[in-house]
Amino acid sequence: MRPPRASGWEADDLDLLPPEAPRHIELLNGALIFDAAPRRSWHDRVIRRLAAALELVVEPGSTVEAQMTIKLNNRSRPEPDVIVAQVPYAPERTRFLPAEVDLVVEVVSAESEHRDRRYKPRLYAEAGLRHLWRIEDEDGQPVVHTYELDDTTDSYEATGVYRDRLTVTVPIALDLSLSTLTR
Repeated sequence: MRPPRASGWEADDLDLLPPEAPRHIELLNGALIFDAAPRRSWHDRVIRRLAAALELVVEPGSTVEAQMTIKLNNRSRPEPDVIVAQVPYAPERTRFLPAEVDLVVEVVSAESEHRDRRYKPRLYAEAGLRHLWRIEDEDGQPVVHTYELDDTTDSYEATGVYRDRLTVTVPIALDLSLSTLTR
């Protein structure tokens, strides 16, 4: 696929891709990233079950979406695995804006490891997204690393590592046995 202009791809161009384009496409600093690797069942199950658990506890008028993009700026529109946003469900929505997002979650896979651990957190922090969770696979069990944006450094500070049970009050109150995400 060729960019629609000499200056390259822009965030809104993702809405204009043809129907036959791959479903999971991110724009990171003007580069299209295709997720063509086969998805592991573990990865998909964690995403689906976490989204379902979050939907049970979000405030009315908020929404939880799996694998939808956030337009961080004109050159970056990543696709986190789960988003909690302070806007109501809109069936025609194709992306969120940073000011709408309360939480982004990345479920790390072998193919996305570097992006999920290093690159995307920097983009999220620069865009002012307050809360990030990263979920890792440790011997088949999900481990949740939680982060909050530090306003003085504009970078994420670790707020916890959860192996058996995720119990948090910000950005959303949740008490979840992590084994429910994979059994």
